[in-house]
Amino acid sequence: MLRPRSRLAAATGLFSLAAFALAGCSAVISLEPAANADDPLCAEVSVRYPDELAGQARVWTDAQATASWGSPTAVVVSCGVEPPGPTTLPCQTVGSVDWIIDDSDAPRYLVTSFGRTPAVQVYLDNEAVSSLDVLDALSPAVSRLPVDGRCTERPAGE
Repeated sequence: MLRPRSRLAAATGLFSLAAFALAGCSAVISLEPAANADDPLCAEVSVRYPDELAGQARVWTDAQATASWGSPTAVVVSCGVEPPGPTTLPCQTVGSVDWIIDDSDAPRYLVTSFGRTPAVQVYLDNEAVSSLDVLDALSPAVSRLPVDGRCTERPAGE
């Protein structure tokens, strides 16, 4: 499993690659699929991604279980990443989905679903989009994944 810094470096490279592909006037962004992108649950999530996200139009990708929005690229999503383990990174619940937020490369954020397998990873540019708007729009699709954990303990009845 990649450590947060290693995941961030990988995501930064992915985001840079996506931005470079768009700069070349490509109609489709070339990305690498996550290790478990072929999980059938990723297909259920991927077909539910919106055509517009936080005011950004969808740009098609060539890798299974990935999506991108904006020109230049503002958001890149990949389903099928390794679920994160316990972490000290902040966690926020948006639309019933727990998200771990790595802001070490702010204003670019690496956000990963927590307690769902397979996990979904979102790399977003907070100067171009609101992270809350992005997570709010993606959470209905990601909530289709089965819950197998939570960021924090919740009182009974929640």
